[in-house]
Amino acid sequence: GISTSSGIPDFRGPNGVWTKEKEAERKKLDLKGDNTVDPYKQMDPLCFEKAKPSPTHDILTQLHKDGILKFLVSQNVDGLHLRSGYPREAISELHGNLYTEKCEDCAKEFFGEHDVGGMGARPTGNNCTACGGVLRDTVLDWDTPLPEKDFESAQTHCEKSDLILCLGTSLRIVPVADMPLLASKFVVVNLQATPLDDDATLVIRAKVDNVMKSLIQNLNL
Repeated sequence: GISTSSGIPDFRGPNGVWTKEKEAERKKLDLKGDNTVDPYKQMDPLCFEKAKPSPTHDILTQLHKDGILKFLVSQNVDGLHLRSGYPREAISELHGNLYTEKCEDCAKEFFGEHDVGGMGARPTGNNCTACGGVLRDTVLDWDTPLPEKDFESAQTHCEKSDLILCLGTSLRIVPVADMPLLASKFVVVNLQATPLDDDATLVIRAKVDNVMKSLIQNLNL
Protein backbone atom coordinates (compact mmCIF):
# COMPACT_ATOMS: atom_id res chain seq x y z
CA GLY A 1 0.00 0.00 0.00
CA ILE A 2 1.08 3.58 -0.58
CA SER A 3 0.53 4.39 3.10
CA THR A 4 2.80 1.75 4.61
CA SER A 5 5.76 4.15 4.64
CA SER A 6 3.49 6.50 6.61
CA GLY A 7 3.21 3.86 9.34
CA ILE A 8 -0.16 2.39 8.35
CA PRO A 9 -0.17 -1.40 7.81
CA ASP A 10 -1.40 -2.75 4.49
CA PHE A 11 -3.98 -5.53 4.32
CA ARG A 12 -2.75 -8.28 2.01
CA GLY A 13 1.05 -8.07 2.08
CA PRO A 14 3.18 -10.61 4.01
CA ASN A 15 2.67 -8.61 7.22
CA GLY A 16 -0.73 -7.22 6.31
CA VAL A 17 -3.77 -7.09 8.59
CA TRP A 18 -5.73 -9.75 6.72
CA THR A 19 -2.63 -11.96 6.38
CA LYS A 20 -2.02 -11.88 10.13
CA GLU A 21 -5.68 -12.43 10.87
CA LYS A 22 -5.71 -15.57 8.75
CA GLU A 23 -2.58 -16.83 10.50
CA ALA A 24 -4.24 -16.18 13.86
CA GLU A 25 -7.36 -18.04 12.77
CA ARG A 26 -5.24 -21.04 11.75
CA LYS A 27 -3.57 -21.02 15.16
CA LYS A 28 -6.96 -21.03 16.87
CA LEU A 29 -7.66 -24.37 15.26
CA ASP A 30 -4.65 -25.89 16.99
CA LEU A 31 -4.42 -23.99 20.27
CA LYS A 32 -6.73 -23.76 23.24
CA GLY A 33 -7.15 -20.94 25.74
CA ASP A 34 -5.97 -17.39 25.17
CA ASN A 35 -2.69 -18.18 23.45
CA THR A 36 -3.59 -16.55 20.14
CA VAL A 37 -3.00 -12.92 19.27
CA ASP A 38 -5.56 -10.64 17.69
CA PRO A 39 -3.66 -8.85 14.89
CA TYR A 40 -5.86 -5.78 15.23
CA LYS A 41 -4.80 -5.37 18.87
CA GLN A 42 -1.18 -5.42 17.72
CA MET A 43 -1.77 -2.31 15.61
CA ASP A 44 -1.00 1.06 17.12
CA PRO A 45 -4.45 2.58 17.73
CA LEU A 46 -2.99 6.00 16.93
CA CYS A 47 -1.29 4.93 13.68
CA PHE A 48 -3.85 6.80 11.59
CA GLU A 49 -3.75 9.90 13.78
CA LYS A 50 0.05 10.09 13.70
CA ALA A 51 0.46 9.26 10.00
CA LYS A 52 1.78 11.88 7.60
CA PRO A 53 1.55 11.77 3.80
CA SER A 54 4.19 9.58 2.19
CA PRO A 55 6.46 10.67 -0.71
CA THR A 56 3.97 8.98 -3.04
CA HIS A 57 1.06 11.03 -1.67
CA ASP A 58 3.04 14.24 -2.17
CA ILE A 59 4.20 13.27 -5.65
CA LEU A 60 0.66 12.42 -6.77
CA THR A 61 -0.47 15.85 -5.57
CA GLN A 62 2.36 17.50 -7.48
CA LEU A 63 1.55 15.52 -10.65
CA HIS A 64 -2.05 16.70 -10.41
CA LYS A 65 -1.00 20.33 -9.95
CA ASP A 66 1.22 19.99 -13.03
CA GLY A 67 -1.69 18.65 -15.08
CA ILE A 68 -0.20 15.20 -15.58
CA LEU A 69 -2.41 13.26 -13.19
CA LYS A 70 -6.09 13.91 -13.89
CA PHE A 71 -7.88 11.78 -11.31
CA LEU A 72 -7.31 9.45 -8.36
CA VAL A 73 -9.28 6.36 -7.38
CA SER A 74 -8.58 5.34 -3.79
CA GLN A 75 -9.70 2.50 -1.52
CA ASN A 76 -7.75 3.93 1.42
CA VAL A 77 -9.64 5.44 4.33
CA ASP A 78 -6.66 7.12 6.02
CA GLY A 79 -7.26 10.63 4.63
CA LEU A 80 -3.65 11.07 3.55
CA HIS A 81 -4.45 12.07 -0.03
CA LEU A 82 -6.46 15.04 1.22
CA ARG A 83 -3.84 15.85 3.86
CA SER A 84 -1.23 16.06 1.11
CA GLY A 85 -3.30 18.77 -0.54
CA TYR A 86 -4.93 16.66 -3.23
CA PRO A 87 -8.32 18.22 -4.14
CA ARG A 88 -11.45 16.30 -3.18
CA GLU A 89 -13.10 17.00 -6.55
CA ALA A 90 -10.36 15.03 -8.31
CA ILE A 91 -10.50 11.86 -6.23
CA SER A 92 -12.99 9.05 -5.68
CA GLU A 93 -12.70 7.74 -2.11
CA LEU A 94 -14.55 4.51 -2.73
CA HIS A 95 -14.24 3.09 0.79
CA GLY A 96 -14.75 6.41 2.54
CA ASN A 97 -12.55 8.45 4.85
CA LEU A 98 -12.07 8.16 8.61
CA TYR A 99 -11.92 11.95 8.87
CA THR A 100 -14.89 12.87 6.69
CA GLU A 101 -18.50 13.38 7.73
CA LYS A 102 -21.25 13.73 5.12
CA CYS A 103 -24.63 15.40 5.45
CA GLU A 104 -27.51 13.04 4.79
CA ASP A 105 -29.61 15.91 3.39
CA CYS A 106 -27.41 18.19 1.26
CA ALA A 107 -24.43 15.79 0.83
CA LYS A 108 -21.90 18.44 1.94
CA GLU A 109 -18.72 16.85 3.28
CA PHE A 110 -16.65 17.96 6.26
CA PHE A 111 -13.00 16.83 6.45
CA GLY A 112 -11.41 17.23 9.88
CA GLU A 113 -8.35 16.45 11.96
CA HIS A 114 -9.76 13.55 13.98
CA ASP A 115 -11.42 10.21 13.31
CA VAL A 116 -15.16 10.88 13.29
CA GLY A 117 -15.83 7.38 14.66
CA GLY A 118 -18.29 4.83 13.41
CA MET A 119 -18.61 2.80 10.24
CA GLY A 120 -21.42 2.10 7.82
CA ALA A 121 -22.87 5.64 7.47
CA ARG A 122 -23.90 5.96 11.10
CA PRO A 123 -24.74 9.35 12.65
CA THR A 124 -21.70 11.02 14.20
CA GLY A 125 -23.69 13.22 16.57
CA ASN A 126 -22.89 16.37 14.59
CA ASN A 127 -25.03 18.49 12.31
CA CYS A 128 -24.37 20.13 8.97
CA THR A 129 -23.41 23.80 9.24
CA ALA A 130 -24.96 24.43 5.82
CA CYS A 131 -28.44 22.97 6.25
CA GLY A 132 -28.61 21.52 9.76
CA GLY A 133 -28.90 17.94 8.51
CA VAL A 134 -27.51 14.90 10.31
CA LEU A 135 -23.84 14.13 9.60
CA ARG A 136 -22.83 10.53 9.06
CA ASP A 137 -19.48 8.77 8.81
CA THR A 138 -18.33 7.79 5.33
CA VAL A 139 -16.40 4.57 5.99
CA LEU A 140 -17.90 1.48 4.39
CA ASP A 141 -18.64 -1.71 6.26
CA TRP A 142 -19.35 -5.02 4.54
CA ASP A 143 -23.03 -4.14 4.04
CA THR A 144 -22.60 -0.57 2.80
CA PRO A 145 -22.74 -0.05 -0.98
CA LEU A 146 -20.02 1.91 -2.75
CA PRO A 147 -20.79 5.64 -2.90
CA GLU A 148 -22.64 6.06 -6.19
CA LYS A 149 -21.23 9.43 -7.25
CA ASP A 150 -17.62 8.46 -6.49
CA PHE A 151 -18.01 5.09 -8.19
CA GLU A 152 -19.46 6.59 -11.36
CA SER A 153 -16.70 9.24 -11.46
CA ALA A 154 -14.06 6.54 -11.05
CA GLN A 155 -15.47 4.50 -13.92
CA THR A 156 -15.75 7.53 -16.20
CA HIS A 157 -12.18 8.66 -15.62
CA CYS A 158 -10.81 5.13 -16.03
CA GLU A 159 -12.56 4.82 -19.38
CA LYS A 160 -11.14 8.17 -20.55
CA SER A 161 -7.61 7.66 -19.27
CA ASP A 162 -4.55 7.21 -21.47
CA LEU A 163 -2.79 5.27 -18.72
CA ILE A 164 -3.70 4.02 -15.24
CA LEU A 165 -1.08 3.55 -12.53
CA CYS A 166 -2.09 0.85 -10.03
CA LEU A 167 0.04 1.71 -7.02
CA GLY A 168 0.47 -0.64 -4.07
CA THR A 169 -2.79 -2.53 -4.55
CA SER A 170 -3.50 -6.25 -4.57
CA LEU A 171 -6.29 -5.71 -7.15
CA ARG A 172 -8.46 -8.33 -5.44
CA ILE A 173 -11.48 -6.37 -4.24
CA VAL A 174 -14.07 -6.15 -7.01
CA PRO A 175 -15.60 -4.21 -8.66
CA VAL A 176 -12.80 -1.68 -8.11
CA ALA A 177 -10.10 -4.24 -8.94
CA ASP A 178 -11.44 -4.56 -12.48
CA MET A 179 -11.37 -0.83 -13.24
CA PRO A 180 -7.87 -0.87 -14.81
CA LEU A 181 -9.32 -3.05 -17.56
CA LEU A 182 -11.44 -0.07 -18.65
CA ALA A 183 -8.32 1.81 -19.78
CA SER A 184 -6.30 1.25 -22.92
CA LYS A 185 -3.13 0.78 -20.85
CA PHE A 186 -2.32 0.23 -17.19
CA VAL A 187 0.80 -0.33 -15.11
CA VAL A 188 0.94 -2.36 -11.89
CA VAL A 189 3.42 -1.32 -9.18
CA ASN A 190 3.18 -3.81 -6.33
CA LEU A 191 5.54 -6.03 -4.36
CA GLN A 192 3.25 -9.06 -4.69
CA ALA A 193 1.59 -10.58 -7.74
CA THR A 194 -1.93 -9.44 -8.66
CA PRO A 195 -4.70 -11.11 -10.69
CA LEU A 196 -4.27 -8.49 -13.44
CA ASP A 197 -0.52 -8.84 -13.96
CA ASP A 198 -0.96 -10.74 -17.23
CA ASP A 199 -3.21 -8.01 -18.62
CA ALA A 200 -1.00 -5.11 -17.59
CA THR A 201 1.15 -3.15 -20.04
CA LEU A 202 3.95 -3.21 -17.46
CA VAL A 203 4.45 -4.79 -14.04
CA ILE A 204 6.99 -3.32 -11.61
CA ARG A 205 7.96 -5.26 -8.47
CA ALA A 206 9.28 -2.47 -6.29
CA LYS A 207 8.29 -0.14 -3.47
CA VAL A 208 5.89 2.50 -4.67
CA ASP A 209 7.82 5.40 -3.10
CA ASN A 210 10.98 4.44 -4.99
CA VAL A 211 9.14 4.13 -8.30
CA MET A 212 7.36 7.46 -7.90
CA LYS A 213 10.57 9.28 -6.89
CA SER A 214 12.26 7.89 -10.00
CA LEU A 215 9.28 8.89 -12.15
CA ILE A 216 9.24 12.49 -11.02
CA GLN A 217 13.01 12.76 -11.45
CA ASN A 218 12.76 11.49 -15.02
CA LEU A 219 9.96 13.98 -15.71
CA ASN A 220 12.29 16.76 -14.47
CA LEU A 221 9.67 18.01 -12.03
